[in-house]
Amino acid sequence: MIGGFLGAGKTTAMGKLAQHLTAQGLKVGLITNDQAGGLVDTRLLRSQGFATEEIAGGCFCCRFNSLVEAADKLSNNDNDTTRPDIFLAEPVGSCTDLVATVTYPLRRMYGDNFTIAPLSVLVDPTRARRIFNLDPTPGNFSHKVVYIFKKQLEEADLILINKSETLPAEDIATLQQTLAAEYPHATVLSASTRLEQNLTPWFDLLTNTEQTARQIMAVDYDTYADGEALLGWLNATVSISPNDEFEAEAFQKVLANETQTRLNPLTAEIAHFKMTFSPSDSLNGELASIHLVRSDLKPEIGLELDEPVTQGYLIINLRAETDPDALSEAVQSALAVTTASFPTLVATIDHQEHFRPGRPTPTHRDTNQLA
Repeated sequence: MIGGFLGAGKTTAMGKLAQHLTAQGLKVGLITNDQAGGLVDTRLLRSQGFATEEIAGGCFCCRFNSLVEAADKLSNNDNDTTRPDIFLAEPVGSCTDLVATVTYPLRRMYGDNFTIAPLSVLVDPTRARRIFNLDPTPGNFSHKVVYIFKKQLEEADLILINKSETLPAEDIATLQQTLAAEYPHATVLSASTRLEQNLTPWFDLLTNTEQTARQIMAVDYDTYADGEALLGWLNATVSISPNDEFEAEAFQKVLANETQTRLNPLTAEIAHFKMTFSPSDSLNGELASIHLVRSDLKPEIGLELDEPVTQGYLIINLRAETDPDALSEAVQSALAVTTASFPTLVATIDHQEHFRPGRPTPTHRDTNQLA
């Protein structure tokens, strides 16, 4: 499993790891996870050609049987050339307690079928430095959301400081020392998955070692549940039907900026905001994408299309510590303003869910050490 808080870069890391394993001649199956359907991550990974299953409606801990079924679905096909040797699973970014509720039960019940790799937890270095008071700019998440962030690190076997290119080397080094002192059981690494820098040590630990036994961490499920409930969640799908060609990246950028301006950073701390646009006439899964991982950043273009498009659909995933109604209002208002600035374009919201995650109720929780 590749865990970590919202916006840590898990999906990019999953894609790079999958590419690395594929280049070694291994077949990879990917499993994504979210509180609701319509996940940008699934679309991004499938566009890279990877067999990907999506589990919606709760984290792996609460959808344990669905996780096993997804692995079975990817495995049980008639084509030996696509049956996976390795599964990569990306849990919900607000989820923790994965060792007791996922990896240990997997080992106990399906140990003949699966070898469990060390649990990786990725961190965004700027967010982590703010949470651990290493940055002059304070973090804006409440203490119950921070509780989840720190619990994710506490149970990690491998902590990967991602996006190392975004900060000076000395700031990354200070954070690495802090995390190593705070979580001495974990191996702490730094890398840039986006630039594919310093990934080999992480790849080697994941593929050449197994998860080892240690004491299950204590989790206050009331605090955990309250922390998740502070986060607003929005998933939406929008059909776009212009009367003429338009630039998908330009549309996404305006929409992202308009949405961001409608979320007051004093009352809404963005955890992750991402979109993909898929042209209707695409034969090869081409996408345009944009993402934003903090309120004090500007949206960043990810994937770009080679030419203007005529129609397609947009997937929007937005998570922030605020009322989910505020997210819905911001997106709808921003979409109306953005559409008006592209006179030939018609945008229709086909599906939208906005909510607070419910209380996590694990299917299993193994409190004994792994044998």
